[in-house]
Amino acid sequence: MKLIEEIQNKIQTFDTIIIHRHVRPDPDAMGSQMGLKYYLKAKYPGKSVFAVGQVEPSLEFMSDLDQVDSEQYQDALVIVCDTANAPRIDDARYSQGQALIKIDHHPPVDDYGDINYVDVNASSTSEIIFDIIRQFGDIEILNKAIASSLYLGIVGDTGRFFFSNTSPKTMKIASKLLKYDIGHDQLLNQLGEKEPRLMPFHGYVLQNFELDEKGFCKVKITADVLEKYQIQPNEASLYVNAVADLKGLKIWVFAVDEGKEIRCRIRSKQITINDVAAHFGGGGHPNAAGASVHSWDEFETLATELKNKL
Repeated sequence: MKLIEEIQNKIQTFDTIIIHRHVRPDPDAMGSQMGLKYYLKAKYPGKSVFAVGQVEPSLEFMSDLDQVDSEQYQDALVIVCDTANAPRIDDARYSQGQALIKIDHHPPVDDYGDINYVDVNASSTSEIIFDIIRQFGDIEILNKAIASSLYLGIVGDTGRFFFSNTSPKTMKIASKLLKYDIGHDQLLNQLGEKEPRLMPFHGYVLQNFELDEKGFCKVKITADVLEKYQIQPNEASLYVNAVADLKGLKIWVFAVDEGKEIRCRIRSKQITINDVAAHFGGGGHPNAAGASVHSWDEFETLATELKNKL
């Protein structure tokens, strides 16, 4: 039986469906989760469909999250979107359901689902959710809420169609989603908006990056910088691409001291870097990955490995 048929059968079998995604959600994690929730509620109005996880303040306008009692997992199907490995799933109760489906586009790291539907050629998990809806024969069920969520997810993971993962298929799907009067200009404005109080920190990043002659750049955000600018680690991470337009830039790492660990977000132009992330216990896409280290000395070791890529 094809995976898509297995997924459809599981969805039809369960009356309670709980949708998870990864911690520190980005637009694709939130978009695929919300898009799937709205689709299932439209398709099966008699089922109980929930989306769970911590709210990310910068994406609160995309959120429609639910509070779910642990008892509700006993007879539930759990679907996890956009999460390569189990430790990154937001809300550990994902394992308490009767069945578990993983839907993702990251290179496979952990096949934690009973069913693992992974398409590494997709631009985003939101693109996969659209494709699943299409394969289910339910395009006519699409509405503004579903289309808005999936569009924002695709936009987020393609860098507004700038990144190399933008394919002709991606553009075709985006064009179909635009037909639902989603007000994409307003949505993109909301996606890009940042609080005025964060702008001084943006200035700090632009004045304190380190770029070498080979095209490697690093940005170090220490605990004292966070305190000085009264900014939270998740807010600092919004500026990972602040240096992306530097001429000659090839690889960059944006490291933020989050207390227990230093979270390193790694980006590149045309150069595979997720293998380095994996060496430090992380992972991700060939040109967009992440890892955590536990000291600034270890960060310098990671930075050296990235520089060696050049």
